[in-house]
Amino acid sequence: MTLLADASTTMSGLAIDRPRALSRRFGNAAGSRAYDLFVPSGYEGAPLPLVVMLHGSSQSSRDFAIGTGMDRVAEEQNFLVAYPDQPRSANLGKSWNWFRNEDQKRDKGEPSILAGLTREIMAEFNVDPARVYVAGLSSGGAAAAVMALAYPDIYAAVGIHSGLAGGSAGSMSVAFSTMRRGALLRPRQATHPLPTIVFHGDRDTTVSPVNGDQAIAQVQPDGDLNITTVDGRSSGGMAYTRTILTEPDGMWSSEQWVLHGGGHAWAGGHPAGSHTDPTGPDASREMLRFFMTHAKDGGAY
Repeated sequence: MTLLADASTTMSGLAIDRPRALSRRFGNAAGSRAYDLFVPSGYEGAPLPLVVMLHGSSQSSRDFAIGTGMDRVAEEQNFLVAYPDQPRSANLGKSWNWFRNEDQKRDKGEPSILAGLTREIMAEFNVDPARVYVAGLSSGGAAAAVMALAYPDIYAAVGIHSGLAGGSAGSMSVAFSTMRRGALLRPRQATHPLPTIVFHGDRDTTVSPVNGDQAIAQVQPDGDLNITTVDGRSSGGMAYTRTILTEPDGMWSSEQWVLHGGGHAWAGGHPAGSHTDPTGPDASREMLRFFMTHAKDGGAY
C-alpha cells in the first residue's frame, strides 16, 4: 500500500495537504468509482470504525474532504474515512443518481458500487463491522439515505445533510420537483430503520427543508417515541433546533437539526471547501458523536 505523494488540493489560494489519503478505485458489473481513503496515523491493525462520505453535486471527493474537515476529526478520533468520487461520465453535474430507479436498489447500479467499495475496505483493513457508517451532502445525502434503505446489514447509522429521503423521486424531472417542494407521495418507510442524524437549513433554496422532515420521518419505527427538543446557538452565531427522537427501550434514536438561517451548505465546514457555512454548528463532529453512540447488534436482516 502506497501513500499518495501528491494528495494536496488547492482551493481559494489555500493548500491543504492530505498525506494520509490513499487513492483507490473499485469496480463491478455496474461500473467503477475512484475514491480517496483516509487512514489515521493511529491505525496499527486494531479494529477501527469506517465512515463513507458522499459529496454533493459539482463537488469532488477531495473538495468534500476539505470542506467537511472530516480527515481532521478522523485523525483525532482514530477512524477511517472513504470519499467516493462521482465522475461527470456518470452525471454531468457530478450528482449521485439518487433519483433513478435503477440506482435505488440493493445490488444494482450505484448502490452496488458504494456497497462494494465499503466491503473492499472492510476486507483490506481491520474495520469494526459493527461501526460502519454512511453520510452525505445534498445528492450525497439522498444517496446515503438510499444506502441505508438498501444495506441496513452493512451500515449502523446514517447522516443526511441538506438531502432527501431515499426513493423520493424516480426520474430527473420528478427530482427537481421534489427538491423544490418535497416528495408528493410519502417516501416508503424503512423496513429496518437505521439511526439517522439529519441537518438542514431552514433557508435552503436548493433542497427545500421539507425534505429533511421527510428524511427523518422515513426512518421512524412504529410505536411511541420520546421526543426532546433543544434550542442552541453555534460558536459562529447560527441558531439551531435539535430534536432527539428515542424509542422508550432505547434501541433506536435519531436526531434532526434545523439550522435557522442556514442555506444549502455543510454546517461548520471549512471555507476552503465548496458549499460550506463556517458559522454553523460543526456537523462533522456532531455526526461522529452520533455515530459513535450507535453500533450494530449483529442481528440478522
